[in-house]
Amino acid sequence: MKCVEDIHAWQKARELVREVHKTCHDGKLKRDFGLQDQLRRAAVSSMSNIAEGFARKSDREFAHFLDIAKDSATEVQSLALRCS
Repeated sequence: MKCVEDIHAWQKARELVREVHKTCHDGKLKRDFGLQDQLRRAAVSSMSNIAEGFARKSDREFAHFLDIAKDSATEVQSLALRCS
């Protein structure tokens, strides 16, 4: 992998960010600004942690940041379930 955009997990995290932003703008969350903010921050955190881990150039640190990214994605999942 030469750049973060080559990482499949980062690509999926980017899709998650797009979907969260779309849902917050168009969906029933339109007026729940606190939940919108938390969803957006968790989704962006997932994508950002993958990128940060990739930049560290150490497999151990990369794995650590991937774990944090997974936790943020799980937070998005939990918040989304709250909305359904």
